[in-house]
Amino acid sequence: MDKKTVVIGVIGSDVHAVGNKIIDYALSNGGFNVVNIGVLSSQEDFINAAVETNADAILVSSLYGHGEIDCQGLREKCDEAGLKDILLYIGGNIVVGKQEFKDVEERFKKLGFDRVYPPGEKIEKGIEDLKKDLEI
Repeated sequence: MDKKTVVIGVIGSDVHAVGNKIIDYALSNGGFNVVNIGVLSSQEDFINAAVETNADAILVSSLYGHGEIDCQGLREKCDEAGLKDILLYIGGNIVVGKQEFKDVEERFKKLGFDRVYPPGEKIEKGIEDLKKDLEI
């Protein structure tokens, strides 16, 4: 069976590389083909990598709190690029300040994300959800 391909990276003006490496390692060990575009990545970087590799999912990380701004319009751009069915996940410290996670999750779902993870969520949860969503 072919491995499912996931594009991972850290969006916006964010340079948090350690978490990105951990996610890469965990997904690779979980049986995924990982395309890691690294830190300081634009929406276009994620989309181009997904198109080039025929990816099944895009996993966005953000730790500096501006994920909501950085992700505005990402789903629409994916659709325009022919990635209508691609899974979009996001996790980390994706908003500024202490906010009720339920509200944060709702806002990101409205932005078109399939799964939204709070700060400190274990990558194993994301891998479990990914396998469920991709029917592996």
